Amino acid sequence: MALKLSKIQHIGIPVTNIVQSEAFYTRLGFSKVMASTFQHKGEEGQVAMMQSGDIVMELYQMPDSELAEIRSRSNGHIDHIAFDVEDIDAVFAELKAQSFSIVEDAPVYLPFWAKGCKYFYIIGPDGERLEFNQIL
Repeated sequence: MALKLSKIQHIGIPVTNIVQSEAFYTRLGFSKVMASTFQHKGEEGQVAMMQSGDIVMELYQMPDSELAEIRSRSNGHIDHIAFDVEDIDAVFAELKAQSFSIVEDAPVYLPFWAKGCKYFYIIGPDGERLEFNQIL
């Protein structure tokens, strides 16, 4: 079965100052279309989805205890590429059946967007992370 990938949903970029990054992308013509928080190892991080036309950038700031790693990168870092899917559970089952290296045990719910979303990652041959995401 060929997966039906409709488009690249977003590109995730870890940032060290979400306010500064939002301002930068706003200057490039992006608008903030969603903002939320998330939990990581018991601490709170922040996320903002910035959109220009069909392009969506996910800017996320990890909790303070994780920022040193991001600051140590000299050339920035695109963390993942996310594909929009219509049925996250079916795609998860298909990729699992094909023995792809899936990070999560099941699709993960996040309280993003109006009704939330579900996602999971697979790992590519060079360690790249590919996210499959369904906005609910």
